[in-house]
Amino acid sequence: MATLNFKGKTFVQNHHLAVKYHQLVPKKDKSLTDKVSLNDNPILHGDNLKALKALLPTYAGKVKCIYIDPPYNTGNERWVYNDNVNSPMMQEWLGKVVDKEDFTRHDKWLCMMMPRLKLLRELLREDGVIFVSIDDNEVHHLRMLMDEVFNEQNFLSILTWRGMHTVRNSSKDFNNNSEFVIVYSKNKSELIKENDRNTYLRFPMQKTEKYPYDDNNGKGQYKLDPIYSRNFYTLYEYTFRNGLKWKAPEGNYPRYSQETLKKMEENNEIVFSGKHPKAKRYLWKVLEGVPPDTLLPTKLVGFNKDGTQELAEIFNGKKVFDQPKPKSLIKFLIQIERKIDRADKNSIILDSFAGSGTTAHAVLDLNKEDGGNRKFILVECEDYADKITAERMRRVIKGVPNAKNEKLREGLGDTFSYFELGDPIEMESILEGDKLPSFLELARYVFYTATGEEFDPSKVDEKRNFIGESKEYEVYLFYKPDIEYLKSAALTLERAKTLGPYKGKKRLIFAPSKYLDTDYLLEYRIDYCQLPFEIYKLKE
Repeated sequence: MATLNFKGKTFVQNHHLAVKYHQLVPKKDKSLTDKVSLNDNPILHGDNLKALKALLPTYAGKVKCIYIDPPYNTGNERWVYNDNVNSPMMQEWLGKVVDKEDFTRHDKWLCMMMPRLKLLRELLREDGVIFVSIDDNEVHHLRMLMDEVFNEQNFLSILTWRGMHTVRNSSKDFNNNSEFVIVYSKNKSELIKENDRNTYLRFPMQKTEKYPYDDNNGKGQYKLDPIYSRNFYTLYEYTFRNGLKWKAPEGNYPRYSQETLKKMEENNEIVFSGKHPKAKRYLWKVLEGVPPDTLLPTKLVGFNKDGTQELAEIFNGKKVFDQPKPKSLIKFLIQIERKIDRADKNSIILDSFAGSGTTAHAVLDLNKEDGGNRKFILVECEDYADKITAERMRRVIKGVPNAKNEKLREGLGDTFSYFELGDPIEMESILEGDKLPSFLELARYVFYTATGEEFDPSKVDEKRNFIGESKEYEVYLFYKPDIEYLKSAALTLERAKTLGPYKGKKRLIFAPSKYLDTDYLLEYRIDYCQLPFEIYKLKE
């Protein structure tokens, strides 16, 4: 595999591991729900690298579909490099605008993208798919970077989208009206399995001149398929289940054996009707979907102008965001992850460059159409996260009274929970009482870090100090965000006895100190970890 080298690469290859876990601070006043929860539709405001790391304890390996629309690095966006990497060269980059005059802008962009892509990969399910919008400024670099992060064997396609419907006035040679969407899977063998066409990337058939037919009951779409050929095959007459008889026209032979035709009928892959003028020579072959074209169909995905008009309608005619993606584009991408009648309607869709919130709008719109229960996760670092990103969701959920679109006017329904990125969880400072995290935040952190498994906040029983159960352990945390408690809290024999009867799993207990010797720890099946120093030991 060809290797992509750029300034700073050696410093960012493992930077995602050094990023500290941060608290996610719930904001009830900015949420649209009765109970703020990370298991709702979370909207996170803050640096997206830190936010993605903070999501790992809850969502690692659970996200089915990721769509991101990062800065295209045209030199006009005036984005700023903000990752605090331990390198003198990169410290010099901090806080400085990346414009056309910056000769290292490609290096900075790649340094920004690499750790984010690595965390996004950790969040994906094994059969998950990631879509990344980009244009020709960085498409070549991004393809090589994603080969490295996701493995080139998991590359699926580069889709071409005609975003501009008119000629660009700025065009000097070619009219650059196209953008791209790079598509990778986390594990292609999980997404596309041999001999199982139902697991292949599919999109529902659209009526075209080539495939214009519906069956008589309107239940599905079909194409006319010849069941004869000039190649020699034993002649026979076949009777279909509906009683219609068929035999090959004179001078031709059946294309399939009788056994194959029978199996196709049993699997509901074909239908034979005598009502169509070509029925004597053709059968109706069920079209369950086809792989999507790499050239995205304009009629289905729309143009940039459509995104601008949609957002203006939501915000009463005001232009609040430049070049938002059209909702139809994101809906199309979400749908092509699976054949429509096998789609996972309970999947999680994440966008960590959320912008105006188009991805979340697309998710709720799809749910309204097909009765799905998909969830979205949005991350936006800019100050408009509340006033534009979340506000768009408030309006589309409740309804926009003057909207022309009926669904938008009535409202799509659902809820969301708003979070601000809080302080880092500095384990070494816990016993010093410096910026103590809440019980739930520390529980999430220690459970995931020690076990590598999903943290379920609904299992937490703070009165018992119980924070969850992994494959190997019952996990307990003796902690309060109170320095006086931490000075005196310890695992004692009395507390060990309150854990209840042994249920076949060891007890993993986090506490500032203990007053139990080795014999008692063995008797009560306890593995003790002192806060804050021994959290990582179990994963070595």
